[in-house]
Amino acid sequence: MIRKKMLAPSLLSADFGHLANDIEMLNKSNCDWFHLDVMDGVFVPNISFGFPVMEAMKQHALKPLDVHLMIERPEKFIPEVQRLGALVMNVHQEACVHLHRVLQQIRNAGMMSGVTLNPSTPVCMVEDVLEDADLVMLMSVNPGFAGQRFIEHTYEKVERLREMIDRRHLPTLIEVDGGVCRENAARLYEAGADVLVAGSAVFRAQNPVEEVDILKNC
Repeated sequence: MIRKKMLAPSLLSADFGHLANDIEMLNKSNCDWFHLDVMDGVFVPNISFGFPVMEAMKQHALKPLDVHLMIERPEKFIPEVQRLGALVMNVHQEACVHLHRVLQQIRNAGMMSGVTLNPSTPVCMVEDVLEDADLVMLMSVNPGFAGQRFIEHTYEKVERLREMIDRRHLPTLIEVDGGVCRENAARLYEAGADVLVAGSAVFRAQNPVEEVDILKNC
């Protein structure tokens, strides 16, 4: 099966002093989604941005929003993410006591339901909710900070998850977030990933728009 290669630049790596300019620059690129990393300083050891900033981002973004909530009790914010007009709402398996219910609530709110696994969480932890997840994202760094080194074990996790999804003939997408760059993008797509999140690799590139094309065509 030939899958479309998708790229979602992470705005966590954008220049917050010129955020509108960075978003408008990427509007002209071939990226597919804008990835928004929300951190609460509790679930992860950092704080990023909240809904007022994301509302400002939305005013400039012409690409769909992929909202990744690295927070405790993310289900409390389903209405806010829905009002933001997000395409995807992504929650961590480790942060949801009742994951099945949360994924159903996200779908009922008209968004794609996403579930994320930390590097130390095995893919079997989502086996019983795959039918309820439109997307599973594998963290290839420990969440909380941009610019970390890619964890090599991620390739094997992508392969195991792809086999699990294909065996059940599900349309569930696989997303990978963390340390994505030219050196590993092709191998991640080959392993079975559909969507790659790239932050530093895009925004620190000499030409971010060209870098998007390079990462999508690895």
